[in-house]
Amino acid sequence: MKFIIIGKNIEVTPGLKSAVEEKIGKLEKYFTPETEVHVTLSVEKERQKIEVTIPVKGNIIRSEQVSNNMYISIDLVEEIIERQLKKYKSKLVDKHQEEGSNFKQEYIEKEFMDEEDIKIIRSKKFDIKPTYPEDACVQMELLGHNFFVFINAETDQVNVVYKRKGGTYGLIEPEV
Repeated sequence: MKFIIIGKNIEVTPGLKSAVEEKIGKLEKYFTPETEVHVTLSVEKERQKIEVTIPVKGNIIRSEQVSNNMYISIDLVEEIIERQLKKYKSKLVDKHQEEGSNFKQEYIEKEFMDEEDIKIIRSKKFDIKPTYPEDACVQMELLGHNFFVFINAETDQVNVVYKRKGGTYGLIEPEV
């Protein structure tokens, strides 16, 4: 695995680099040696945050963890990613992705017990009308939801607005 480690408001010391490579390196049993692992360490006030992103063919494996100690955050993020890999193995390693993927053959062939199967318990249909992103945010707030799907009146494409931490909003648009 190839590590790309950056720091925001924190110096990536040899100790931190070593801790990241050692802890996240435990995941190398799942990935090929050329797999890139993007790690961002950041500090905001008392929040010590690590974000790990692993691009694999057709998917992105990602987790972020926050604590008051960077080493605890590093431990937590490794556990979460390993759990994700075991839980979603069948979805991540689709038959058409086995050839040329970033996953090791042993991982592809190994059976894991599903901790929880994904079950859709409710399906909903609704009338979708063209609207502007700002209006979609207002509608989302009026409904008391965390996200809202709409057709963007400017682009005629399906978009999603969502509520972010800190009370700000995000917009998801498809790439064309």
